[in-house]
Amino acid sequence: MSNLITRTTELAMSVTLTYIKPGDTVVDATCGTGRDTIALARAVGSEGKVYAFDIQKNAHLLTEARLKSHGYSNVHLLMQSFVSMSDHIAERSASAVVFNLGYMPGGDHSITTTADTTLKGLECALRTIRIGGIVTVVMYDGHEAGAEEKQAVLEWAEELDQSKYHVAFVSLLNQKNNPPEILWITKK
Repeated sequence: MSNLITRTTELAMSVTLTYIKPGDTVVDATCGTGRDTIALARAVGSEGKVYAFDIQKNAHLLTEARLKSHGYSNVHLLMQSFVSMSDHIAERSASAVVFNLGYMPGGDHSITTTADTTLKGLECALRTIRIGGIVTVVMYDGHEAGAEEKQAVLEWAEELDQSKYHVAFVSLLNQKNNPPEILWITKK
């Protein structure tokens, strides 16, 4: 078994997968290169549905190629912002929504998620997940927009009603160079 603490995105996904069962509906809010999309498609199986959002054409091409090579056909790729999530997915129907913030690995670093749209997307995600569902947010603050975004997301999450949500935040405290951090929100 790999050391999950050193592989933040895998740690985030390993926890998320415990909330998903075959046949579920799940959301990859930022499909990027398709790694999370593949993990989610595998988890929900052929009877489940994955909605994968990204605003970048290259992200769709990479994700589509990865899906084909793995034989998955249960993914709806949407070249739209995750703020449109509520237009495509019924309220309280998803077991998980995954955000991997920042910029696409290997992509144009000038195209990033921002505090404003991320907060709107997180509100959509809270409406989308069912009771017992999870929202997973992997945050990167190694660039200016990322630091502002992380601060806004943490302030927003801290204010969530504790009678409706559990919120957990994981940070690698002794690691330099801005390692990714994880926020999990579950709906009671």
